[in-house]
Amino acid sequence: MLLSLRDATVLFGRQPVLDAVDLDVAEHEVVCVLGPSGSGKSTLLRAVAGLQRLDAGRVVLDGRDQSGVPAHKRGVGLMFQDHQLFPQRDVAGNIAFGPRMRGASRARQQEAVRELLELVGLPGAARRSVAALSGGEQQRVALARALAPRPRLLMLDEPLGQLDRSLRERLVVELRELFGLLGTTVLAVTHDQSEAFALADRVVVMRDGRIAQEGTPLQVWQRPADAFVARFLGFDNVAEATVTGQVAVTPWGKVPVPEDSPQGARTVLVRPAGVRIVPADDGLRCTVAARTFRGTHVAVHLQPQGAPRLEVACALRAAPEVGDTVGVEFDGEEIVVLG
Repeated sequence: MLLSLRDATVLFGRQPVLDAVDLDVAEHEVVCVLGPSGSGKSTLLRAVAGLQRLDAGRVVLDGRDQSGVPAHKRGVGLMFQDHQLFPQRDVAGNIAFGPRMRGASRARQQEAVRELLELVGLPGAARRSVAALSGGEQQRVALARALAPRPRLLMLDEPLGQLDRSLRERLVVELRELFGLLGTTVLAVTHDQSEAFALADRVVVMRDGRIAQEGTPLQVWQRPADAFVARFLGFDNVAEATVTGQVAVTPWGKVPVPEDSPQGARTVLVRPAGVRIVPADDGLRCTVAARTFRGTHVAVHLQPQGAPRLEVACALRAAPEVGDTVGVEFDGEEIVVLG
């Protein structure tokens, strides 16, 4: 493993902000640490970088324990949300900073600037002032600067957090392609699920300083570990249930569940795609409480009598109106019994 954390613990007072975390990152792997504010994800990143002292445990980089190794000698690249470019330097000066500090010749510095500006899609920008760059351009320069010393491990702290959604969606695809091209090992933290799922080979979800779940994006999305992870990923149809065989008794009545689901008192997740609208007399009777346009579909919020709301994803033309009365049926293939 290129990076290993073992029992990594950080205390603020007596409160653990990072609580005995174990994490491995393989060479050439892109790992995104995901979690709400205060979950410990940024503290984890700072601990690996050497910017935050561990109160217990250790960080191992490339087989070497980093205890006592200062940040500037760890050989990692770090890119913050707010870029932190040097305003007094032009684009070339920012990118060349790392190689220059490592003793690279002027020719090698210029070569690194040219190569990296090509890679990040800003050819010819070497002499531009960083103050004249757009937010997206500054992000690309910050990335080029972090990559310039050729770090074994690149760490990103909310890398696209200050950009508008359309630019984020475009850049995350470009980042994924760039990391694959360079073979860069990446540890990134973000609170944005879509960003993490698009960028990562593996997703780590944190809660209260601990790892709540880790796996490939598909594994985490298809089978959240518990109600916290499910709700953090944006699923609202989560409820306590009793599972017997392939049936779960829920606040919405009996719903089908997949074969081999865990039995007994459990929590179930009903994906919006697993809620089907039918005529009012043919299923669980609900009133349409709200509709939210989501671009490709409409999220319809249904209120059954005496039960929690249900969210259903409807095609644009098929979505019922607020105040309509409809029925609901459930698709067992879109229901997950959580661990």
